[in-house]
Amino acid sequence: MTNINALTLEVPDLSAAEVFYDKAFGLGDRLRFRVAESPSQGFRGFVISLVVADPTVVDSFLEPAVDAGATVLKPARRSFWGYGGVVQAPDGTIWKVAGSSKKPTGAPARRADDLVLLLGVDDVAATKQFYVERGFTVGKSYGRKYVEFEGDPNSVKLALYGRKAAAKDAGVDPAGAGSHRLVIGGDAGQFSDPDGFTWEC
Repeated sequence: MTNINALTLEVPDLSAAEVFYDKAFGLGDRLRFRVAESPSQGFRGFVISLVVADPTVVDSFLEPAVDAGATVLKPARRSFWGYGGVVQAPDGTIWKVAGSSKKPTGAPARRADDLVLLLGVDDVAATKQFYVERGFTVGKSYGRKYVEFEGDPNSVKLALYGRKAAAKDAGVDPAGAGSHRLVIGGDAGQFSDPDGFTWEC
């Protein structure tokens, strides 16, 4: 099974990013940084999600993120699927924190069950096939709408969604151009996928 081991965000200020992410999410070495060199405008085509146990855990991530300088894109609230919210980090990266439970369960604060990289892609079926050919195992698939791949417990899960749907879910306009400002680190090799997302070993 192919896995993602780390995500590298390209940011304008390394020290500011390190301070923000330590306060906001505390993900350790699964999240790395390097200086942004290429221009980027609008939606970068991806959302990083923390899947957590319940509303209390959602708030234990979102409130420190906002206190550290994140912008609220979608306030945390209950919906038919659970409870969650979306924020944008000072460097422009969009983060969603959500759980399927609508009531507190007593789960420990600031502990994520899964870290998921959601790529907004032009053709979900074609990109799914691209990743299957590189060793990824499909865990969930809903036709041309959504795909989630399996991953080891400590890895970053990969999921695919249509670009417009991903942007709508995040509460942003789907338009964007330039660099994704993201490098995906895993054991799939070094390549760029059909939507221009860069992978490094």
